[in-house]
Amino acid sequence: MVILLKRKNSDSNKLDLSKAITSLLNGKIIVYPTDTLYGLGADIFNKDAVKKIFEIKKRPFKNPLPIAVSDYNMIEKIAFIDENSSKIIKSFLPGKLTLILRKKDTIPNIITGNTEKVAVRIPNNKIALKILEDFGPITATSANLHGLKTPAFINDIRMQFPLDDVAVYLDVGKLEGLPSTIIDASSNDVKIIREGAIKKEEIMEAIRNG
Repeated sequence: MVILLKRKNSDSNKLDLSKAITSLLNGKIIVYPTDTLYGLGADIFNKDAVKKIFEIKKRPFKNPLPIAVSDYNMIEKIAFIDENSSKIIKSFLPGKLTLILRKKDTIPNIITGNTEKVAVRIPNNKIALKILEDFGPITATSANLHGLKTPAFINDIRMQFPLDDVAVYLDVGKLEGLPSTIIDASSNDVKIIREGAIKKEEIMEAIRNG
């Protein structure tokens, strides 16, 4: 059974998230809001759930999945943080930034495409952060079919996926933001992979002066 949870008005972030948490605990997939677009969430430590994400998106397994976490401490549990990446995290997260770091052995290889790196986000969205605080790290890939634009509305997202592939949809209305900036900080040589909402100059300044 698919569960659709809709925020009653634009002034309230209050949603009963217990069904979403229960679904994640049971290895199911949810669609949840972030500060950019809607994302597909699954327990990163449940390999069957992660595999399902790849399958319903029609995403190649060699393409790593980003991970959403709630705070700095949760990043430390899954990745190695050096001085530069620490400055970036403290300057821009939560926010529209994805940080690529060296992963720790706790992260299943299916998440990272059998690489030694992991992409991490702290979305600046109260609903997403509450789920992450209560449950732990989940996948943060966009709620779309691979190679296609992510729909801004839940109804359009639902039309992409077979009925039972997603257990819970968290509907907060239209979501259509600038994509996150992607930074590879897995070594001392910090690289901007994709410039999005946060500009390269801001990042370099944070590293110099943070």
